[in-house]
Amino acid sequence: MAFHEIRFPANLSFGSVGGPERRTEIVALSNGHEERNTPWAHSRRRYDAGMGLRSLDDVETLIAFFEARQGQIHGFRWKDWADYRSAPASKPITPEDQELGVGDGQRDSFALRKAYASGPAAYLRPIAKPVEGTVRVAVGGLPMREGVHYSVDTLRGLVQFVDPPALGARVTAGFEFDVPVRFDTDRIHVSVASFQAGDVPNVPVLEVRT
Repeated sequence: MAFHEIRFPANLSFGSVGGPERRTEIVALSNGHEERNTPWAHSRRRYDAGMGLRSLDDVETLIAFFEARQGQIHGFRWKDWADYRSAPASKPITPEDQELGVGDGQRDSFALRKAYASGPAAYLRPIAKPVEGTVRVAVGGLPMREGVHYSVDTLRGLVQFVDPPALGARVTAGFEFDVPVRFDTDRIHVSVASFQAGDVPNVPVLEVRT
């Protein structure tokens, strides 16, 4: 599968519905207890792109985007308006939002990630598609300059340093990011009369691994 580095129109994804999905395998034991396991290390997100359509112009835009991706063939970027920043929604993005690791004096590449913590548990989500120009990095609490101290691979979500961070130095970053997705259907059914009456088409979108 090819991946097109293009974002689904953000004004259309704004009204979409969706979020993370987990897969849990549950076995009920004879004593009434359960064994629960998951084959997935990471959640997978699903969305409905049809919910953001507000006009026939939007429908035309959706169909053009769908055709250019050849249905399910090519992946693309998706802005999840409920979760697209390294910082909480009420706070500005800073270079110290998320910890990427600790320097050892030799390692010069760090993968972007976002932590989801609740109580004693936390989940680290890999961020593969940062938005170009939004990644801000700090080493040991000191802000670095992109193009001088580091570069960002927006295709894979990697921060590459010119000089490896010193031993024990915390490497942190703040950023905006997209979700890599594809259409989860090869058909779009639209009726102009039904759409004008308030019936929007169902256009499922599914997160992909990159």
